[in-house]
Amino acid sequence: MVGIPNKARAVVIGGGVSGCSVAYHLAKAGWTDVVLLERKRLTCGTTWHAAGLIGQLRANQNMTRLAKYSAELYYRLEAETGVSTGMKRVGSMTVALTEARMEEIQRQATIAGIFGVEVHRITPEEVKALYPLLNTDGVVGGVHLPNDGQCDPANIAMALAKGARMAGATIAEGVKVTRVTEGAAPGGNRRVTGVDYIGPDGPGHIEADVVVNCGGMWGRDLAAQNGVTVPLHAAEHFYLVTEPVPGLGDMPVLRLVDECAYYKSDAGKMMIGAFEPKAKPWGMGGIREDFEFDTLPEDWEHFSPILEMAMNRMPLFQTTGIHTFFNGPESFTPDDRYYLGPAPELGGYWVAAGYNSIGIISSGGAGMALAEWITTGEPPFDLWDVDIRRAQPFQKNRRYLKDRVTETLGLLYADHFPYRQVETSRGVRRSPLHDHLKARGAVFGEVAGWERANWFANEGQEREYRYSWGRQNWFDNQKAEHLAVRTGVGLFDMTSFGKIRVEGRDATAFLNRVCSAEMDVAEGRVVYTMLLNDRGGIEADLTVTRLSERAYMLVVPGATLQRNLAWLRAHVGEDFATITDVTAAEAVLCVMGPKARELMQAVSPDDFSNAAHPFGTAREIEIGYGIARAQRVTYVGELGWEIYPSADQAAHVFETLVEAGAGLGLKLCGLHALDSCRIEKAYRHWGHDITDEDHVLEAGLGFAVSRKKPAFLGRDAVLHKQDAGLTRRLLQFRLKDPQPLLFHNEAVVRDGRIVGPVTSANYGHFLGGAIGMGYVPCEGQSEAEVLASTYEIEVAGRRHAAEASLVPMYDPKSERVRQ
Repeated sequence: MVGIPNKARAVVIGGGVSGCSVAYHLAKAGWTDVVLLERKRLTCGTTWHAAGLIGQLRANQNMTRLAKYSAELYYRLEAETGVSTGMKRVGSMTVALTEARMEEIQRQATIAGIFGVEVHRITPEEVKALYPLLNTDGVVGGVHLPNDGQCDPANIAMALAKGARMAGATIAEGVKVTRVTEGAAPGGNRRVTGVDYIGPDGPGHIEADVVVNCGGMWGRDLAAQNGVTVPLHAAEHFYLVTEPVPGLGDMPVLRLVDECAYYKSDAGKMMIGAFEPKAKPWGMGGIREDFEFDTLPEDWEHFSPILEMAMNRMPLFQTTGIHTFFNGPESFTPDDRYYLGPAPELGGYWVAAGYNSIGIISSGGAGMALAEWITTGEPPFDLWDVDIRRAQPFQKNRRYLKDRVTETLGLLYADHFPYRQVETSRGVRRSPLHDHLKARGAVFGEVAGWERANWFANEGQEREYRYSWGRQNWFDNQKAEHLAVRTGVGLFDMTSFGKIRVEGRDATAFLNRVCSAEMDVAEGRVVYTMLLNDRGGIEADLTVTRLSERAYMLVVPGATLQRNLAWLRAHVGEDFATITDVTAAEAVLCVMGPKARELMQAVSPDDFSNAAHPFGTAREIEIGYGIARAQRVTYVGELGWEIYPSADQAAHVFETLVEAGAGLGLKLCGLHALDSCRIEKAYRHWGHDITDEDHVLEAGLGFAVSRKKPAFLGRDAVLHKQDAGLTRRLLQFRLKDPQPLLFHNEAVVRDGRIVGPVTSANYGHFLGGAIGMGYVPCEGQSEAEVLASTYEIEVAGRRHAAEASLVPMYDPKSERVRQ
């Protein structure tokens, strides 16, 4: 038994591949006083029965970056530690049986190519040549990644553990953490102080400033003890291994996602695993105390549809005996993305869990990224896709998770169509106007649990999505809503906005310290600003309204609310200021379009002229029989107001606007139209166009940064970049051909060379073509030189000519906004 110290710099909980990777990378970063505690034995949870697929192709650039790092690490790990990892560079193939799937995997191949992962698009004949055992009837094509492979998952974890020990870390097995301890921190916050545990010699305590929850399917309940939200749930995961197949050598890992299956050859046997459309949740009543290297009962009836397809697709399954039918638990999250980063509820509490059955390929990169984040205070690049701060507090509800996991396991191999909506565990968070919108044809999507009207169906039109990579069934509805905003007046329900009230004696000083723009403004001013980090990266973009001398209202996207709250609370320090989530207190109705002023004047006796209510101001107004705050701002690029009634008055305000708007052609509009309008105006979307790794000046948002303020977070990075010059710029693109569509992650091609991804995109119905944004390198180049290049956008291997602009193509001087 390894001696357990009573003090450590960091304690890692969980000895699966995730925990071993975190310990390895922390020790490699110089934190030698790291302790990893495993309740039973290393790998005994889910790591030991993982399939060991090493696939670098991921949904976007940064997830591909992490997967690529994992593969490169695992290939060199055996030489470093002497532990055999079973790594074989056999390559992998994803094969499409439909044109829609071929479109998807070709788009993914573009992403891989952007980041330097070798990838080849292959024909059905080339599929057969690479995989002679495969029945290629119905195969449309595929993609081949020659540097992918497979490994021995348990030995990968063991190699990481040995590497961690070699670098000075302590790893103790048979030690169960019973509680993460905590205490008070400055500013009224809480912070971890260490862990309590029970080991072979009885109970103990380790004092630590950092605790990392790598508890896998145990992680949710462990986190809940401290009020930390880690929403995940175990589900049964099945695979089958044949008896030895004569002459079977190493074959590429094969993903036949249209038949919900993956195949790999190993030691002369063939394995097939499944991600079936409807999964079986497991462990609803908790996990047994003695769970260790356990398997779950066989379920042939559940697996048989997958096996029947396999027998046709790979005839050897008709004649070869079955050696093992395996069923084991894996943990899944509500959105099929794992959790990484600092828990917003408790300082010093970090999470790396919920890997959705791709923990082996994910954990190497995740451990590297988390270790850098912990030791330097900054992640190596934008990790919002997997940031634990995207999790909503309600999502720890066990019934919600049980129902959602039946869907999320299968979504791994489902068609990843744009705008695809989840179907399970819906209706949790609703605007006060939900039923009003539903009665008028709203078709809802879900973000952060919020039901939001994405588009409005016409009378007699089905209220369902029909997914495709082309123009979906709501395209014309979006167009009508979009053009109503451009030519008349539209009404959006944006109640899902996060609303944060900051108030107190030091509210102004605090906000001036963390916001890029000047916050000491007149009461009623609405200021667009950034929260920057030390690198000048954008942690958030938001509007801040000064309500009174000591009170401000911050409005942020609903999806980032928890992240933004955590950021503010972490930086309040000794300032006397309270930060309160008041999202549920107010609804938000957006009246937008050239006839917006007419509508506002029809429902209120107040003056909405430019002189009385200029752009960027807020004031209390009478509306109908009620009172609301009206803010003159826009995210669609038109004259307009955001109206903030209290939740109890929201329905009345809505009815008042709809009744008065009937004579003005008022149209109810959804989030799809909002997004297509904002992309025409080149308004940035946080998480896509701007992130914590994108410099505010290179994002073209320098106008939201005050050079006069003597000090604010990120100021030095802004001034340095201003002096040194930009190395890249965010451009807006419009395809010259009006037919193709853009979504995001297509490739920006400059003078024949791919220079990066499209960060966000939609169809510009007023401009008459698909619109996207993306960064292009510009070091040492003038604006004129950047724009003099020839630009194309590559979509699934096809290139389309595009025009580029540094200023918005729609209303470049914002005359319509300020009219």
